[in-house]
Amino acid sequence: MSRAEAADMPDDGIRTPERLRRRASRLLAHVAARSDRLMTEGLAEADAHKWHYAVLASLHEFGPGSQATLSRRTGIYRSDMVGVLNELAGRGLVERAPDPADRRRNVITITTEGRERLRRLDKILDDLHEELLAPLLPDERDRFVQLLTRLLDHHTRT
Repeated sequence: MSRAEAADMPDDGIRTPERLRRRASRLLAHVAARSDRLMTEGLAEADAHKWHYAVLASLHEFGPGSQATLSRRTGIYRSDMVGVLNELAGRGLVERAPDPADRRRNVITITTEGRERLRRLDKILDDLHEELLAPLLPDERDRFVQLLTRLLDHHTRT
């Protein structure tokens, strides 16, 4: 038995059929599930969620925005965005203010505390990604991210 076969064999001795091991869709789904679990658990240890990170990163990179804009930028449903913003505002990481151009809307801005929290979350996620991508060499990691980005860009074009 090869190392690859042994690595894919659980303790109960049951192996995955080779035709399943060769399916990119299956591999992506399994890696995505493991990645999501790793990131969710790692962020939870820091009393954070992936949506917190997404909102803070968006505000830091693009500046203030409305709830609708943040929803589009992050992929968070508009109905869920209110709860995420309530959590972040309650922790002093973002501020809401009426939009001077349209008083019916709020403009969300990252605070100094939010920028500091984002830096700490960046470090946590960097460490988690190291764990996720541990079997890959640095050049392979870069290439892997480039390929995933190209796939995602291709499949999300409108």
